[in-house]
Amino acid sequence: MTEVAEMGFPWFQFLIISFYLVTALFICFMIIFENRAPVKTLSWVMVVLLVPVAGIIFYLLFGQNYRKQKIFSRKSVLDMEQLSNIAAFQVKTLPERLKTASEKVREKEHLIKLMLNNSKSVLTEFNKVDILIDGIETFPSMFTAINEAKSFINIEFYRFESDILGMKFCDALINKAKEGVKVRVIYDDVGSWNLSKKVVKRMRESGVEIFPFMPVRFPWLTNKINYRNHRKILVVDGIKGYVGGLNIADKYLHGHREIGNWRDTHLLIRGEAVTALNYVFMVDWYFVSDILLTDEEPIDDKYKVADRCWIQVASSGPDSDWANIMQVYFSAIATARKYIYLCTPYFSPDETILNALLTASLSGVDVRLILPGKSDSPVSYWNTRSYISEMMDAGIKVYLYNDGFNHSKYLLVDDVFASVGSANVDMRSFDLNFEIAAMIYDEDFAARLLKVFYIDVARSIEVKPDEWNKRKKTERYKESIARIFGPLY
Repeated sequence: MTEVAEMGFPWFQFLIISFYLVTALFICFMIIFENRAPVKTLSWVMVVLLVPVAGIIFYLLFGQNYRKQKIFSRKSVLDMEQLSNIAAFQVKTLPERLKTASEKVREKEHLIKLMLNNSKSVLTEFNKVDILIDGIETFPSMFTAINEAKSFINIEFYRFESDILGMKFCDALINKAKEGVKVRVIYDDVGSWNLSKKVVKRMRESGVEIFPFMPVRFPWLTNKINYRNHRKILVVDGIKGYVGGLNIADKYLHGHREIGNWRDTHLLIRGEAVTALNYVFMVDWYFVSDILLTDEEPIDDKYKVADRCWIQVASSGPDSDWANIMQVYFSAIATARKYIYLCTPYFSPDETILNALLTASLSGVDVRLILPGKSDSPVSYWNTRSYISEMMDAGIKVYLYNDGFNHSKYLLVDDVFASVGSANVDMRSFDLNFEIAAMIYDEDFAARLLKVFYIDVARSIEVKPDEWNKRKKTERYKESIARIFGPLY
């Protein structure tokens, strides 16, 4: 220490620097031993080593792998043995059960088995599904369902704001609570940061049970900032269930003042799958309230539908052992025979999904993507654009939506398989956030969603390689810089 001081280097600075270096190396070893994808591991190691102090803070806040650490778990909530037995039984009897299904549905049997094995997602058969376009169709349908509620309303959204639309929902829920209907609300505490505390208090005083998902005091200074509840669920009386991309805020109905119209896709589901959707809500409700719902009434026979539409409800997040939705997307893409049509507002795939898309296209599968021509997230926008060149090199057709912002999240494969839900095709949705999607195996539904896709394409501009290669160098710099952050968020 004396020699250090004599060299003009105060001993306490030496101790601080030594402590920092030891801490940085320790965290680097932690990152390595988490056994993540090499790209993600190297990205975090470089951030910790090359960005003094801030790199360590950034990792502690945003980088820890909670799925590996098992901080969130459904096992204490659910009867996993019973659920596993149901899934195992369905796997065993699936070939016999699908004998009455169409040939195209039977071709996707591997996807159904995957969902049964990786997340115990029960296969439901008798369902009716309506596609709701934008807030102009979705919100009136939701209000009708809420006003007709007789028993319970379970509602869960990432963003719930106390603006004009939000207050209409608030008033409708309060009115039903006063009528004796059980009203339960989950809102994400970060996504709904602008939700007024007075509104929450008023709802509670009126009989609405409302809880935030993982409340945080300072949203940018918490190690749970990455692990948010991005699900959008509404279940009414076990009869009607809603799932899709829309949140509750004015911009989802009237558009964004800077980027124009807000394009989105939501589903109204009736039938057996509503129970599966409500099941996901019940798990989340226990997580936020410590109350296990056991009083939900089963769907009466008179509410069961005669329509046949095979559906599995997929929930994914740090509470699941596997990246369920990502695995289904990968398998569906990798085994596609005819086409893959994808619409996503935020595109930042890991190497697995990216290579699956490139390989499918190079194998002769018709692959088309609708990406945003305008976005509400500058970093995501430029990161998304960074993938366009290599996708076009593989023959993938890329369309940039030009009539406002397309926030829809759907996948369509081979005229029979479709996914609609809250998950984007990015690492955050696949690995960090709590997400939900309806996995649908049905030719009629696929045909209807295909029409939606073509309408979205008609409102988009196809990216041409020659024109794309002439874009400004400043745009290329922005794309390259934004892509660096892709593996980190």
